[in-house]
Amino acid sequence: MIIMELAEEGHLIILGCGDVGKRVIETLQHADINFIVIDSNPQKLENADFKHIIGNATDEEILVQAGIRTASEVIITLNDDTDVIFATLMARGLNPKSTIISRANSYKSIDKIYKAGADYVAALSIVAGQMLAKMTSNCLEASCKRMDEDIMLYEGIDIEKHLITREPELVNKTVAELDLRTSVGCTIIGIERNGEVITDVLPSTVLKKDDIVAVVGGREEISRFKEKYVKRSK
Repeated sequence: MIIMELAEEGHLIILGCGDVGKRVIETLQHADINFIVIDSNPQKLENADFKHIIGNATDEEILVQAGIRTASEVIITLNDDTDVIFATLMARGLNPKSTIISRANSYKSIDKIYKAGADYVAALSIVAGQMLAKMTSNCLEASCKRMDEDIMLYEGIDIEKHLITREPELVNKTVAELDLRTSVGCTIIGIERNGEVITDVLPSTVLKKDDIVAVVGGREEISRFKEKYVKRSK
């Protein structure tokens, strides 16, 4: 049985509606972000007030129905690491440009999940729930206005916010033109513009003066980002 509306381009997909998935869903609902959930257990989605599909999260047809080809981010919170690895592999193959954040149920699986195509991997259910939520929207809420505030995440992954002023390398450039993942190893996961939070960051998204961008990456990658862009604005 499938229950959903047509997914919009740039939406988020959450695979799994367990304890971790529910924490992510609550955060996304609070931030009014467009997302769709996939879970094979009808009971977990009973009376759900969000877009969802009842089906196997490792099924290519189900992923396509959820709009995997146009999703900006895929969050994988499945309880079995074999399913996490396979779902990561499937999602990466169907959408090479999406940001994939996966949960590892065992430390032993972290490397395999990265090799399957995940951009970021979180282990331990409590830490994973906090990390995945922060990486999607929480870091851009009104309570997080301080420009120097870094959100330190599990496994050395950070989120740093940067106010775009007059940097010619950033202003009026598309995400595709910047290609931060190639140049410095970071990814833009959100933009705050005129009080509105934008999480459907597409390759065609244009950065504007006075935007606040949330950039995620490892500590070394964040340092390279700051060296290339932040210091020039001082």
